[in-house]
Amino acid sequence: VQLQASGGGLVQAGGSLRLSCAATRGNIGNYAMGWFRQAPGKEREFVATISWTAGTNYYADSVKGRFAISRDNAKNIMYLQMNGLRPEDTAVYYCAAKNYRAEAPPITNYDYWGQGTLVTVSS
Repeated sequence: VQLQASGGGLVQAGGSLRLSCAATRGNIGNYAMGWFRQAPGKEREFVATISWTAGTNYYADSVKGRFAISRDNAKNIMYLQMNGLRPEDTAVYYCAAKNYRAEAPPITNYDYWGQGTLVTVSS
């Protein structure tokens, strides 16, 4: 599967953005999907994940209650709705897919990655 992330941009603190991750090749229907981010000078970190059925999702503590992950398998796309953005959310956001059909989605060891989209939150 080949992924393309989009929707990043510049937003003020407290604002919202919605990221999208579209499969440009292949079908995400059998894949667990996730969002990760990498801030300048830091390692890439887990943000959120959603199971292949969309029945289960997990979030990093830092985004819980502010971000929401969702997917539309019929449209072959995944989303990350980000509300209440903070300057510390500034990072390049990557979407990823893992061929994994257990209901509890993984937070590591993803197989396929999109190219990343930059989110900048100003204070």
